[in-house]
Amino acid sequence: MGDSSGARESEIDALRTGIDLGLTVIDTAEMYGGGRSEELVGEAIEGRRDEVFLVSKVLPSNASRAGTVEACRASLRRLGTDRLDLYLLHWRGRHPLDETVAAFEALVADGSIRAWGVSNLDADELAELPDGCQTDQVLYNLSRRGPEFDLLPFASRRGMPVMAYSPVEQGRLLGNRALADIARDLDATPTQVALAWTTRSGTVLSIPKAATAAHVRENAAARELTLSDEVLSRLDEAFPAPSEPVPLEML
Repeated sequence: MGDSSGARESEIDALRTGIDLGLTVIDTAEMYGGGRSEELVGEAIEGRRDEVFLVSKVLPSNASRAGTVEACRASLRRLGTDRLDLYLLHWRGRHPLDETVAAFEALVADGSIRAWGVSNLDADELAELPDGCQTDQVLYNLSRRGPEFDLLPFASRRGMPVMAYSPVEQGRLLGNRALADIARDLDATPTQVALAWTTRSGTVLSIPKAATAAHVRENAAARELTLSDEVLSRLDEAFPAPSEPVPLEML
């Protein structure tokens, strides 16, 4: 979001509609649109900063101790705020994790961020981090169930929620016949079933992209959808859970 000037009004409307509906976690990153996504979010939340839980991410190439602090300052300027609620390492790069964590802790200490976490790190990499890590944002959806084998259990043992990005596989899941049949039986949309499935445990937060108000309303309605054991079994049959470790996937 933020790449097309022609879509700007619609995208801002989508973000503000989400806030109105109680979808108050807004996830962005310095990478998205080369900073234009953060600028768009900043415009959308102007005057409403205290209503949202604001998340952004530092690129691995910037994630040295000094670079992380500088990147955070730049994100704050683009977002028009003095603080992030959560700041993530976008994925692991050449800079040692302990340097990035030291920068995160310094940013917590000076009030620039309230908490920190990571994205696209597997369970063995999470084990290298101190207890201050608040979340791992990973690719997780019906067709990408690898995190269930080891990452989600690890996070659960730490009492750490997980953020699931691309919960409808960038739209590709929506053409699945089994998912469409289940959605029809539930008088729901495939998107709503996929989102309800992703958040079924109560420990996974789903962050679908929604660039129009209509899409936001569709997503919001997924909160009212409860999936029965019978429906979950049908989904397991169509999208089998992993039986062995699966390398963490990324999009």
